[in-house]
Amino acid sequence: MKVQIIIFDGFDELDAIAPLEVLRSAAEIGADIQAELVTLDSSTEIVAAHGLRVQPDAKLGIDQKSDILIVPGGGWGNRATQGAWAEAQRGEIPKAISRLHQSGTTIASVCTGAMLVAETGLLKGRPAITHHVAIEELRASGAEIINARVVDDGDIVTAGGVTSGLDLTLWLIERYFGPQIVYEVEKEMEHERRGTVWRR
Repeated sequence: MKVQIIIFDGFDELDAIAPLEVLRSAAEIGADIQAELVTLDSSTEIVAAHGLRVQPDAKLGIDQKSDILIVPGGGWGNRATQGAWAEAQRGEIPKAISRLHQSGTTIASVCTGAMLVAETGLLKGRPAITHHVAIEELRASGAEIINARVVDDGDIVTAGGVTSGLDLTLWLIERYFGPQIVYEVEKEMEHERRGTVWRR
């Protein structure tokens, strides 16, 4: 399974790095997962919301689709000049999300990454969740707000605020690889999942 996590200047560190660690830990335990941090363009360095400098692994594969694309948030509530809000205004990441979804990629979002997904129109009439600062905007986009930690609607999975990225990714591993690997990853990371996973 190929999982790409798209990063951009101003992304929230934990939204992307936590899922990456969970996925790579699962791979070390034996899950058939290739996880990488990707950018929309060929940037060699991305500066995250709190100043972390990250060298991405690759450019987002639009034509060589991944099985799952994880979309982080960051910078939405304060309308930062770099982050999810700025990327929503630019529109290029939403276009890429839409194209990948059309080709069969499952879209997963953490925190206000859901707003980048909402920008595509994909969440209209569908259950979803995001960080509490953006819930009313998500509702206004046409999404049905579900107050759960993780909302799994099949080909689109959304998660609440920052730390919910851990629970989102652990849920995805359980969904595709079963509970035993998740148990081993939780044990290694000393993290106990919290909150509800809502499924249709």
